[in-house]
Amino acid sequence: MEDINVFLAHAVELEREAARRYEELADSMRTDGNAEVEKFFRQMAVFSRKHLALAIERGGFHQLPALAAEGYSWPDGISPEQFDWIGVDCLIDANNALALALDGERRGHAFYAGIAASTGDPEVRAMAREFAEEEAEHVAELEKWIGRYAPQSAASPLSPNALPAREG
Repeated sequence: MEDINVFLAHAVELEREAARRYEELADSMRTDGNAEVEKFFRQMAVFSRKHLALAIERGGFHQLPALAAEGYSWPDGISPEQFDWIGVDCLIDANNALALALDGERRGHAFYAGIAASTGDPEVRAMAREFAEEEAEHVAELEKWIGRYAPQSAASPLSPNALPAREG
């Protein structure tokens, strides 16, 4: 990607999608009765909106640039933050929701890091690196949550790990 405006249009769409997905996951956690993870996802949505605002500010956009669907250069043909989120419903549990969010953040990081590594434009490279670093922070935060939360839910009476083994 060699044009800063095209890069920023991608960043705007990616971060808009991330914020929307985090809100969906937060709503699912409210349905699941998990206020702690709901609050975390709402905070992640705030971070995505801040990243979105930064992309808009950097581009000096008064209105978001409009790219047709075929104007985006997404890996796998779809926004990294959207790839595995299709089909998420309000019945997802916290472990699966956290894993799904982690996958999206890893894809977002890979997208920005790939642009930083492949572009010849120094402005695009610098901004892509900055955005990749922020995505890496999100990945690290989600990994901490998964590490902290998964052991708690493994002891839950509804957890498959807590069910007695079936006899042959």
